[in-house]
Amino acid sequence: MNKADCFHLGHIAKLHGYKGGVSLFLDVTNPSDYANLDALFIDIDNQLTPFFIESMRMSTKGFAVVTFEGVADENYAKKLLRKAVYLPAEILPELKGTNFYDHEVVGYKVIDTNHGDVGILEVVIDLKANPLLQIHKDEKEILVPLIDGVVQKVDRKKKELHITAPDGLIELYLG
Repeated sequence: MNKADCFHLGHIAKLHGYKGGVSLFLDVTNPSDYANLDALFIDIDNQLTPFFIESMRMSTKGFAVVTFEGVADENYAKKLLRKAVYLPAEILPELKGTNFYDHEVVGYKVIDTNHGDVGILEVVIDLKANPLLQIHKDEKEILVPLIDGVVQKVDRKKKELHITAPDGLIELYLG
């Protein structure tokens, strides 16, 4: 499995107990959507390695307590700490309209209703209280809050994200 065919689900945050369990941080909008996984891929030395899930229990604030098949002690589990976790992108249902997966729109051209081309979307910063679109244009960074009504259209064919930024925001960044 290649990273290009996958999406970043999260990372192994810490050990959970001494029998090989780990805490998995799910860096996604709705962690509970992933509560019934059978397997996932862990990036070990830049190689996606499949791990089968023996048990998984959702915890708090985007964490899940996971036990993997074949990982029965603390020493093996320590080797997984801070490793990135991936799932195949093909398992995600296709979204329509203005809905999108954060990883899906990275690299899209961002076009504002009033200012036209404002740059390339680098990342969606998924903060619980205030998610942001991080856009780069001409060595400048633009942060647009991802609030209701900002995204007007997602053009997947042209790889464009059409937005209407709050009044004065684009001028603040670009002068």
